This record gives sequence, C-alpha cells and structure tokens, in this order.
Amino acid sequence: MMKSLPRIILGLIFIVACVDKIIDPVAFGDIIKNYQILPDILIVPVAHFLPWLEFVCGALLVCGVLTETALAIITALLLLFIAFLSANLYRGIDVACGCFSTDASITSDMVRTIARDVVFLVIAALSFRFRKS
Repeated sequence: MMKSLPRIILGLIFIVACVDKIIDPVAFGDIIKNYQILPDILIVPVAHFLPWLEFVCGALLVCGVLTETALAIITALLLLFIAFLSANLYRGIDVACGCFSTDASITSDMVRTIARDVVFLVIAALSFRFRKS
C-alpha cells in the first residue's frame, strides 16, 4: 500500500486540478490565452481537451490501471507546465496559472508554482520507481 501512495496522491491531485477546468472551459481558455504561448486557433481545443486528459490520467493512477502510460503523460504535462510558467516568468508576464482554478484574477507566485510542479515531478518519479516493486 505504501508503494502505491505516491501514485494515488498524484492521481488525486490531477483529478482535483481538472474540476474547475472541466466545468468552465471558456474561463480556462482565457487563462491559456493569457500565457501568450499558444496560437489562438489551439486555445479552444486545448481548453476542452487538457482537463479531460488530466482527469483520465488521474483516474488511471488512482485505479492502478495503465500506470506507466498515465505517468508518462502526466510527467510530460508537468514538464510543459513548468516550461510555460518559466517562459512567462522570464518574460515578466504575471498570469493566473490555471492549475486548480479558472479564476483569472487569482495570480500566483510563479516561482512557488514552478517549485510545486517540481515536487509533483518527484512524486511522479517515485510512482514510476514503485510501479513494479
């Protein structure tokens, strides 16, 4: 059970993180647009697809099904999130991260958000490490 704990925690984090985005993809799209990274044509599809990807991967991790695939996708997402946050930090663009809320008025400390995502990467690494043992 203890070896499953990092996987379950990470899955629950992603399930919780996607709820607001699934409920209000338009507001999530506004947050994505504020990042000024994706072309406008991709914002709506990403705003609708990404939260469901987070949900499915989170659910797979919680259930212990297709864990390697779910972990690979979540790791890739975390690396993208860190890259996008870092790019905006470098460019001096202060945006709501959209991580757990679609409220664009809630800006976050980007360094702290990046650090949190690095912690999530460590949890993903632990989950990957313990997947077969």
